[in-house]
Amino acid sequence: MNSPDVRIEVSKLCRSFGKHAVLRDVDWTIAAGSVVGLLGTNGSGKTTLIQCLLGLLKADSGLVLIDGENAWDLSARTKARIGYVDQRPKFYPWMNGADLLKYVGAMYPHWNAGLCAEYARQWDVPLFKPFGKLSPGEQQKIAILTALGNEPDLLILDEPVSSLDPLARRAFLRSLLEIARDENRTILFSTHITSDVERVASHVAFLHDGRIQWFDELDVTKERIRRLRFRSKRNFPASFSIPGALHIQVDGSLVVASVAAASEADIEAVCARYDAAVEVEELNLEEIFLELHHVDA
Repeated sequence: MNSPDVRIEVSKLCRSFGKHAVLRDVDWTIAAGSVVGLLGTNGSGKTTLIQCLLGLLKADSGLVLIDGENAWDLSARTKARIGYVDQRPKFYPWMNGADLLKYVGAMYPHWNAGLCAEYARQWDVPLFKPFGKLSPGEQQKIAILTALGNEPDLLILDEPVSSLDPLARRAFLRSLLEIARDENRTILFSTHITSDVERVASHVAFLHDGRIQWFDELDVTKERIRRLRFRSKRNFPASFSIPGALHIQVDGSLVVASVAAASEADIEAVCARYDAAVEVEELNLEEIFLELHHVDA
């Protein structure tokens, strides 16, 4: 996987648990070198999707390719170039961090023990305490180290900072930024913390109702999803509409509309039709998340 062509390709991916469909015909392509933040509500299927991408969970139908290989049948060479952090890391509870790193490192043809030691120092990781006696945040740090030691070309992190305190989270994000500077390295991480996505991601994806609802560059996403306030001297009709509308509130002579990819021509046409003035409000990622899920911000 040491090539600039490393990418993830998902086609018509479906996965259900009993009668509950979690993933529904997911189509998604992540280009090499992307740092992708995956956002979604609790129960939206983020973990299920990640496990299907890694071949840890078999899809009901559809296809996932990692660097052109079927995720369910990856070669040993490709597996060796992937780093993964589960949101609930599980290791032998009697082993300390130093021994766990040696144990995991022995499974890889390439392992950078010095890199692990440096990150452990930066993150203040207690390497000589049994894993089972560590706090959840300390356990998560150990898990992240085991995912970074092979210097993976593809790094997949499922809620990697959920148990970290703010100081530890910032230290990890600084390290993630350093890792992301390698343009041949692809990173996918799920999180509920939108500010973390804004800090490190090049792209953002929203998983909703079993599908990738939105996927684009972070900057493009923030440019295209906006809140518009139209004001007129007369009342707007209840049937008010604008192309790309996500959410519309009509209140007499005021309309507040959140839109995705409405063109300037579309906005000008609304202003001309209703003799209205418009204010354009840029949204942060948390506000965009709320608008995409039709939640009042």
